[in-house]
Amino acid sequence: MKNWMFMMAFTVVIASCTNEKNAMKEKNPFYETYVAPYGVPPFDKIENKHYLPAFKEGIAQHNREIEQIASNSAAPDFSNTIVALDKSGDLLGRVSYVFYNVKEANTNDSIDQVAEVIAPLISQHTDEVYLNEKLFSRVQKVFEQKDKLNLNREESRLLEEIYKRFVRGGANLANEKKEQFKKINSELSLLELKFGNNMLAETNNFKLIIEKQEELKGLPESVVAGAADEAKAANLNGKWVFTLQKPSWIPFLTYAENRNLREQLYKAMYNRSNNNNEYDNKSVINRIVNLRLQKANILGFDSWAAFVLDDCMAKTPANVYDLIGKVWTPGLQRAKEEAKDMQAMINREGGKFKLASWDWWYYSEKVRKEKYDLDEEEVRPYFELTNVREGAFAVAGKLFGLTFKQIENMPLYHPECQVFEVKDRDSSLIGILYMDFFPRSSKKGGAWMNNYRDQVHYNSEADIRPVVSITCNFSKPVGDKPALLSFDEVETLFHEFGHGLHGLLSQCHYKTLSGTAVARDFVELPSQIMEHWAVEPEVLKMYAKHYKTGEVIPQTLVDKIIKAGKFNQGFVTTEFLAAAILDMDFHTITKPGDLDVDAFEKSSMEKAGLIPEIIPRYRSTYFNHVFPGGYSSGYYSYIWAEVLDADAFEAFLEKGNIFDPEVAGSFRKNVLERGGTEEAMKLYVDFRGKTPGIEPLLKNRGLN
Repeated sequence: MKNWMFMMAFTVVIASCTNEKNAMKEKNPFYETYVAPYGVPPFDKIENKHYLPAFKEGIAQHNREIEQIASNSAAPDFSNTIVALDKSGDLLGRVSYVFYNVKEANTNDSIDQVAEVIAPLISQHTDEVYLNEKLFSRVQKVFEQKDKLNLNREESRLLEEIYKRFVRGGANLANEKKEQFKKINSELSLLELKFGNNMLAETNNFKLIIEKQEELKGLPESVVAGAADEAKAANLNGKWVFTLQKPSWIPFLTYAENRNLREQLYKAMYNRSNNNNEYDNKSVINRIVNLRLQKANILGFDSWAAFVLDDCMAKTPANVYDLIGKVWTPGLQRAKEEAKDMQAMINREGGKFKLASWDWWYYSEKVRKEKYDLDEEEVRPYFELTNVREGAFAVAGKLFGLTFKQIENMPLYHPECQVFEVKDRDSSLIGILYMDFFPRSSKKGGAWMNNYRDQVHYNSEADIRPVVSITCNFSKPVGDKPALLSFDEVETLFHEFGHGLHGLLSQCHYKTLSGTAVARDFVELPSQIMEHWAVEPEVLKMYAKHYKTGEVIPQTLVDKIIKAGKFNQGFVTTEFLAAAILDMDFHTITKPGDLDVDAFEKSSMEKAGLIPEIIPRYRSTYFNHVFPGGYSSGYYSYIWAEVLDADAFEAFLEKGNIFDPEVAGSFRKNVLERGGTEEAMKLYVDFRGKTPGIEPLLKNRGLN
């Protein structure tokens, strides 16, 4: 899915060919071969004014390429049709990668305005390609003679993927259905953009302003200092500000003794874009769900989930619900036990209230201290960001022979970015890695990995190495202290680094199949397996060093972390699966109608049996993974992939060596390097020698 012609619903922009000559006369860094070191994008030269003209020129060039392929007088074959399509759209790909990545990580009003202009045009051009009858005719003719072409497995996969994307893009529809299909895609593109913009606005617009020091009781010194820094940035000197960024609201809910303020902040978090104002997402969700159903029906599926899952490992909604059920039942039971423990503590302390969702973080931390004598703030000093980053690098070195060297004076899209040269054990270049760690108002929440350039190695051509970006929202440095991470943030860094390795280590011939271009419910395997190393005692001693003294984390503290590792897993499992159920319930609707989003969510959670003390990890109106994101009918993927990653890590444990070179080599060769060149389960079995079972997952979560 890495060729921009076939990626992310074809994220490109239509152009007016009449303007292309004038566009090329203007100096625009996208029009030239990148001359920055390693061929990275020239962020220092790119201005917002460059995007739209570059999109237009890129699409003009791409249109000419498409026309040449479709009108080729030679009989269609694998080279002149399939490979030609994979190669097409170079300029378009360059500007698209930069624009969409920067929009997520460092947006502004100008970029948002460009996005609004191009969103419907992206959809229009996507349809023009997939619904191009001459082009599809050639693709279809090659596909029909697939068995006679003597293709290797990667070539066969490329042909299969491209043909399938045309079919899923509406190529087989009757003309009147094609017109309806186009209108749906155009409207969806704008709605999905609006959803994300609304959520970012709601996140940025709320501030919990505290003026009295006694209201900070219970909060660690570092959290208070961070809130003071937020206040200064907002010109509120002498006060304290807490926001809806995770590094702000999670510590407040975990430590603040003031229950009323915890409730205020938590409700602001879970009511984002559900306040009946200009940023409300309920009507947006209603329309998205109905349009997705219409689109699925046009393509012959009874629900959006059926359409999406047909292209995933899970294949059917029934299989997803079956997996969720196997984990939901023990997870919910454990969550109920955890709630009882916390209610008992409230009662012992003389509390006259019933545990609520805004109490869970606070009392679970108190129970954890009581049971395991483990304080999150006792752990943070050992997880200084630079050390954690170097720990992840060291793990990749021991597993795969990689080295990471920071490069100075590189073009950056934001001054906080860091850039690393990644080399293999033979000193050959693997790729370039950008890392961007801290929250800001211009960055969407969460953590993710993207590419600025795909790995590709066409036969007889140079091996183009990837440029990969990892973006996070971690706790910032405070005062004279460096960035000290929670253990959850440590695991997030290792997780996104796993995605980065998947992109960096790719050894594929075609952009459409390279790197992370795999089934949605397989793509989390390389990321989630990396989390296992983060908590291994051998690895903790490599990177968990006190930021002041350099002292390696004491074994007593490591033991506490390990013992507490399965603590609160009922909550963690249940809040995640509740969101996955919500996603599936929205997208298994088979009849159009006017949805009351709040009532639908309430009914969904009641049907599942979710206890009132827990809410879904993402409620509907800020479920960014699902409504504007690429995980619709796919949020379950994390738990599906956890079945794989838990089983895969067992392969190392069975050898008695978490860095076993044979297992690591097989994982690199059969998973990380192969992209989407084979069916996902075949890739897994090639590595593991068997299909996975659910038992290692339940064991890891302490649910068995």
